[in-house]
Amino acid sequence: MAGFSSFVVLAEMRTGSNFLESNLNAIAGIVCHGEAFNPYFIGTEGKDAAFGVTLAQRGADPGALLAAMQGGTKGLPGFRYFHDHDPRVFDLVMDDPACAKIILTRNALESYISWKIASQSDQWWLANTKHLKTVRPVFDAAEFAARLDAQQAHQTRITSRLQKTGQAAFYLDYEDILDLEVINGIAGFLGVPGRLKSLVFRFKKQNPESIRDKVENPDEMMAALARIDGFGVDHVPNFEPRRNGAVPQYVASAVVPLLFLPIKAGPEARVLRWLASYGTLMGDFDRQSLRKWKQGHPGQRSFTVLRHPVARAHAAYSDLLAQDAMPELRPYLKRVHKFELPPKGKGFATLEDHRAGFVVVLTFLKYLLEGRTELKTPAQFASLGAILAGFAQVQSPDVLIREDRLETGLRHLAEEVGVAFRPLPPEEESHAWPLAAVYGPDIEAATKEAYWRDYNGFGFSAWAK
Repeated sequence: MAGFSSFVVLAEMRTGSNFLESNLNAIAGIVCHGEAFNPYFIGTEGKDAAFGVTLAQRGADPGALLAAMQGGTKGLPGFRYFHDHDPRVFDLVMDDPACAKIILTRNALESYISWKIASQSDQWWLANTKHLKTVRPVFDAAEFAARLDAQQAHQTRITSRLQKTGQAAFYLDYEDILDLEVINGIAGFLGVPGRLKSLVFRFKKQNPESIRDKVENPDEMMAALARIDGFGVDHVPNFEPRRNGAVPQYVASAVVPLLFLPIKAGPEARVLRWLASYGTLMGDFDRQSLRKWKQGHPGQRSFTVLRHPVARAHAAYSDLLAQDAMPELRPYLKRVHKFELPPKGKGFATLEDHRAGFVVVLTFLKYLLEGRTELKTPAQFASLGAILAGFAQVQSPDVLIREDRLETGLRHLAEEVGVAFRPLPPEEESHAWPLAAVYGPDIEAATKEAYWRDYNGFGFSAWAK
């Protein structure tokens, strides 16, 4: 593929990237500049400048080094990038379709053991086998798991960005770098005419033994590896749509430095009445006006209130009956679940009918949050976890208050910002049928089926009046 102005080798330590770079540099028209964005050096260890750009200048503007590299290289410039290099560079290269992506991976266990050996021997590459240092490190299960998680997260991020931007990459594994045709295939992918006649073996393989023979505790290593879920058996995919920060819904006090992040179908009205007792409220924020409010209220605290899933689902259901907040749900329930909700604003005539409708809606919510319907997920039906993840795109709340400890939580907040606690307004029952009359074991079970992530994530037990 031609038309590239640069390339990046997305790899990790001990994946064979040194060997790959030495062979790429042997191809006419390709120049790889090492770990150009390593936090401690530029290109190679001990080097603190390149193309007239110093470490300090690179730190202030990594794009300056990218531009200088492209302008000052005779041939197609590139560099190696690892997950712990300057994170700003990731966006710069991944969003640039003119930057070719070469993705090099290696068996994660082999990479980890190789890293342990190099760390203990302080021998990070080998040009002459007579200088080989041999050590046998101890396999550390926790360390390996943390390293594996970080690398897998980085690979997932790379794949996601390539998919979203419609880009293709050249993938190769550790074993592939010893294949001359594969290396020449990279040259073809990059669109340069040069080819190798033979591989460059400047760097020698340091530890050719089996993995068992490389560590001091092979039996302990095998036992630890057996506990790692490599096939994602315990992973449950989450098909609930991601939510945005919902900044326009945030409410702040113009008087005291408190910012409320409401969760729909929660005790929003009660909290707003309490916050209004301190004075004028401000809303309809965008990110710029929210930033100005924060600047004008030093020491500000943000908070939200978590309502039990049963109480929240019932509030959303009752509001749905009264206000028709999700008009597409009525025909859907009639068509799919063979259940007909009463007309907008009417509600059910009896508690039994109201309760039966609630069970049907809870069943529907299970399918909705699993991504098994064609309907969108409105905020009042979204899980607490999804809403908080949306908040985090702008700002995670300082304090999460449980509704059953609302007064205690708000009192703590008032103390935090140095104002006297105002009495919490009484709770007002606004629904035709109170939850206490509707609740039962079947309601709890159906809610837990739908909102099991919230139960697990936040430790909710069964609802209690």
